[in-house]
Amino acid sequence: MNTFFQNSMFAGVTLSLIAYLIGVILKKKLKLGIFNPLLISIVISIGVLFIGKVDYDTYNEGAKILSWLLTPATVCLAIPLYEQWELLKQNYKAVLSGLLAGTITSLTTVFILAKLFGLSHEEYVTLLPKSITTAIGMGVSEELGGYVTITVAVIIITGVFGNMFGEQICKLFGITEPISKGLAFGASSHAIGTAKALEIGEVEGAMSGLAIAVSGIFTVVLASLFAGFI
Repeated sequence: MNTFFQNSMFAGVTLSLIAYLIGVILKKKLKLGIFNPLLISIVISIGVLFIGKVDYDTYNEGAKILSWLLTPATVCLAIPLYEQWELLKQNYKAVLSGLLAGTITSLTTVFILAKLFGLSHEEYVTLLPKSITTAIGMGVSEELGGYVTITVAVIIITGVFGNMFGEQICKLFGITEPISKGLAFGASSHAIGTAKALEIGEVEGAMSGLAIAVSGIFTVVLASLFAGFI
């Protein structure tokens, strides 16, 4: 199978799309949060690569076209935000304050856990951008000297957990305001969480899309400061 992946320039992207399609079908049929399409596609892809003894670089050579689409897909999230522009202007102080608090909380949590588990500087900075979109997080990790591939994995896992459990956590803490819910999804679980926010409501989706961009900017600025703590 490794030879097949080496000879076919579309093998990687085909595997990724089929695995994701299986995830979508399972989610629609079983309607359980644990059957998140992205999580299912990751498990299936890893399984196929492991069984077929295909190394990651060979797979990625055919799948990297999907990475090229990541940034424009993130930019498209500005559309629902534009539709809720008036609502944003009315609440911009609370929005910015909330996103700044969310960013600081995320970075502080990573710092505390890194101290508790005795992580090295490289391991610590690898985890700092866990809650922002991959397009920004990869750059932050590389700039700070982290392990970029691990950063990507951590970002995806964070997003999947946010997508799966975010709504239940909001219910647990009695968070019902649409703007607050949207900001929470976007600030903690980036684009994958935003997909869930869009399912919940238009306002939630718009605010979550805004949170991706603003939290990303805050993280780029503050991560350099936090990186010096370990």
